[in-house]
Amino acid sequence: MTVCPSCGAENPEGSRFCNSCGAELASAQPAAREYRKVVTVLFCDIVGSTELGESVDPEALRAQLARYFGEMKAIVERHGGTVEKFIGDAVMAVFGVPQLHEDDALRAVRAAVEMRDALPELGVQARIGLNTGEVVVGTSERLATGDAVNVAARLEQAAARGEILLGPETASLVRDAVDTEPTEPLELKGKSEPVVAQRLLILREKAPAFARRFDAPLVGRDRELRRLQEAFAQAVDDRSCQLFTVLGSAGVGKSRLTAEFLGSLEDATVVRGRCLPYGEGITYWPVIEILKQLPSARELGLERAALAAIEQLLGDEQASTSSEEIPWAVRKLLETAAESVPVVAVFDDIHWAEPTFHDLLEHVADLSREAPLLLLCMARPELLDIRPNWGGGKLNATTILLEPLSSAESDELLERLLGEGPFDPDLKQRIRDAAEGNPLFVEEMVALVEESGDGQVTVPGTIQALLAARLDQLEPAERGVLERGSIEGRVFHRGAVQALAPEETQVERRLTGLVRKELVRPDKAQLAGEDAYRFRHLLIRDAAYDALPKATRGELHELFATWLETHGAELVEVDEIVGYHLEQAYRYRAELGQADESLGRRAASRLWAAGRRSLAVDDGNAAAKLTGRAAALVEPAGPEGVELLLDLATANEYCGDLHDADARREEAVELARAVGDRVMELRALCELSRLRTTTDASFTADEALDLGREAVRELEPLGDDRALAAAWSLIGMGENLRGTWQGVESALENVAEHARRAGDRRRATEALHLLSASLFWGPTPLSIGLPRVEAMLEDIRGDRWLESWAIRPVVGFYGMQGRFEEGRELLAHARSMLEELGRPIDLATLAFWSGPLELLAGDLEAAERELGAACDVLEAAGEKGWLSTMSAFRAWVLDGLRRLDAAEDAVRVSREAATSDDYNAQAMWRSGGAKILARRGQFDEAERLGREAVAWIDGSDELNNQAEVRRDLAEVLRLAGRDDEAREVLAGALARYEQKGNEVMTGKARALLDELG
Repeated sequence: MTVCPSCGAENPEGSRFCNSCGAELASAQPAAREYRKVVTVLFCDIVGSTELGESVDPEALRAQLARYFGEMKAIVERHGGTVEKFIGDAVMAVFGVPQLHEDDALRAVRAAVEMRDALPELGVQARIGLNTGEVVVGTSERLATGDAVNVAARLEQAAARGEILLGPETASLVRDAVDTEPTEPLELKGKSEPVVAQRLLILREKAPAFARRFDAPLVGRDRELRRLQEAFAQAVDDRSCQLFTVLGSAGVGKSRLTAEFLGSLEDATVVRGRCLPYGEGITYWPVIEILKQLPSARELGLERAALAAIEQLLGDEQASTSSEEIPWAVRKLLETAAESVPVVAVFDDIHWAEPTFHDLLEHVADLSREAPLLLLCMARPELLDIRPNWGGGKLNATTILLEPLSSAESDELLERLLGEGPFDPDLKQRIRDAAEGNPLFVEEMVALVEESGDGQVTVPGTIQALLAARLDQLEPAERGVLERGSIEGRVFHRGAVQALAPEETQVERRLTGLVRKELVRPDKAQLAGEDAYRFRHLLIRDAAYDALPKATRGELHELFATWLETHGAELVEVDEIVGYHLEQAYRYRAELGQADESLGRRAASRLWAAGRRSLAVDDGNAAAKLTGRAAALVEPAGPEGVELLLDLATANEYCGDLHDADARREEAVELARAVGDRVMELRALCELSRLRTTTDASFTADEALDLGREAVRELEPLGDDRALAAAWSLIGMGENLRGTWQGVESALENVAEHARRAGDRRRATEALHLLSASLFWGPTPLSIGLPRVEAMLEDIRGDRWLESWAIRPVVGFYGMQGRFEEGRELLAHARSMLEELGRPIDLATLAFWSGPLELLAGDLEAAERELGAACDVLEAAGEKGWLSTMSAFRAWVLDGLRRLDAAEDAVRVSREAATSDDYNAQAMWRSGGAKILARRGQFDEAERLGREAVAWIDGSDELNNQAEVRRDLAEVLRLAGRDDEAREVLAGALARYEQKGNEVMTGKARALLDELG
């Protein structure tokens, strides 16, 4: 039947005009087009044709060659291949054109053996080469083009008289039907690396191409279904969160099992999110999907901080929150939604997710309380390659791996799918053998048989061949719609398909046909006013997409991006998605030698915008990937190029890639200098220098301060706030290296002010949380510092991460006043917030305040518990900055407990972790080491270390630590019997305690002076 393109009516074959509307039908015939396919190519060439020509009459030779070509063609076609062309004395045949079969490689080998065996009767000798690989084929000309063709030709040329050589891929596909031996590595023309071919020795006529294995699953899931139901029941009964992960290879039945489970639920709210297969940087897409399926955060009555985090996640640019708030807020929303009805949150394909999303899931699983919540995750086993400890150590986590079906289970599935239909028992056996226990294979095989109508459809042997063969059987119009859908992804929208196929007038009808064929199914639309469809399996999408030539893919990706810019503007992460499609369009054209620089710039602009959005919420991993992709598409140029390089450097610094951050900032400096933009040059230079204060031991504090101050002097008349914030940040780092906190405070105030003016929330936030700490560590007395840090704490209430930091200096000042219980209560609150936010390193650094608090309170055992646990966490994480000082604190505590060996170990850890210009750590490990030496009677070495410690700490303005180091030196001198000198040093300590307003230590220092007389 011929379908009219105008009205969709069916007409008898041969009709020139539509019987319904009268439209001409000739134009409806599909034009020839190209596809990408995996085929097996065969070359057979006569050996000694020149000698044959000399010995045989030309007419006889022509007749002999005609018989040869005719017999070779007949053999090829008998085995289902197609003779592409005759080249001189050679025959080129392709197996898989026009129709793919599951055993094309084996058919080609069988044809080659038959051709070789027929040669003696034809009076000629030949050599044969075969190779399997991807080619581009024209559906009308049936011309195959690609490297697989070239390799097949080279293998034929390398073969000896009467030999058949198989390429590596062909040999692998027929391994159980043949005996072969490897050749020596062959240097094939056009190949950069030698190729080891296989010389065919024996073909076993009845053997299959490869042994069947059971390595994938689908019916027979009673046990797995029961475990899922039990996990849900436990979540409901205990009002707890359960994390359930279903692992399995593609097509093994994860989605089928999940559907069965969800269908068994009677009273639950089910929400579903998916990780996009092209999700670099699309960090929170699955979360956004489930948020849209639940009542809004406002309807649920979430507290202000959670509401702000959710609104920012959903794209409200006015909302302000930190990335640490997002997992906490999502957890709060799920818990609140589950208070009345249990919630089942299903997440598809989490092996494609970003680490930040994995962290969010584990945060919810670890910390959710008093709410019946089931997190049901599906993934391929590759998840464990990127997340080896997924679910490990959690009592509320279950992970199962779906195994292949047994033969009996495969038979049961076949019976259910085929029903009472009159199917050949032989066909059932072939389907079961080819499916290898994979339920998807079984389902797709049956669908293929049912569509053919005669029960004689070839059964593919691998899932790739199965799906490609199934697509080959579609009507061209249906296949075109399916391929256009594959451009958008696993889920696609009808409007997008229409935009990519404007000539197709029956998109809705084609989609309905594809639904009936169970290739796609209706799905929830992400775009207003659209209908959405989901590929029944991702592998179907991949098969449709992979068949498209690269030139067509590039064109369609660009068309889709243009369509989405208009129709998807409301999507939160539209920049990432549009950028991805433009990037694909650019790369495919570049691979074909047709790079379009304007297209690359469009892609880079979108990806850069998405990267900046990720930076704004402190998602460094996503920002680094997105911005890195943008930089890879275009050569950074002009002021915009400098901005791009600086953003990429910042993102890489967040991710810990300091080497690349340094290199990118160097590039930014050179580019700004080249374009003559002095402001950008100074900004880039300050950013580069700030990084080098932590990575380059030769870069001194004086250099940092000189460069930063000179930049401020030059930039202030120009009024560039972003550059001024960078310059003041460099000054702050220089002051920090010297331990001069008054200078740090002044610098940070300037950073915060200029960052606010520039709209740089990230930098302003960083400055704010460091500023309150400077008031405690520097010379600001308690009477002035405490009211200020208390006010700062009140100002940032609601931002839980910032609040947890602002609490710390308040606790420090409370300890100096002896308000230990109040300090402990604040620390408990900070600890609770950080536990909820899932920030283990930040949680460990609380001991920087809790340890000294307990030391001031005289509870050395409590101080050791705090500091010891924190040091263990920091060491395990490979952190050095906090560890260097915290381990020195711990050494002081251990000395007080007279555990000298342990104290000595703590000193060693501090010494090894400290950088060469860390005034604080360098002084403190020496001070702790001096006391240990003195208690062991090594007074000269102890005094030397103690006085070095004083010299180090006096380079800073840390009054408390200046006093502490002097008190330790006084203890060394007292142990050495030099009380007069000890009194003098201790008096210096007392003066500093009094200046800072440290009431507790002032009292203790006076008591010691009284003891010394």
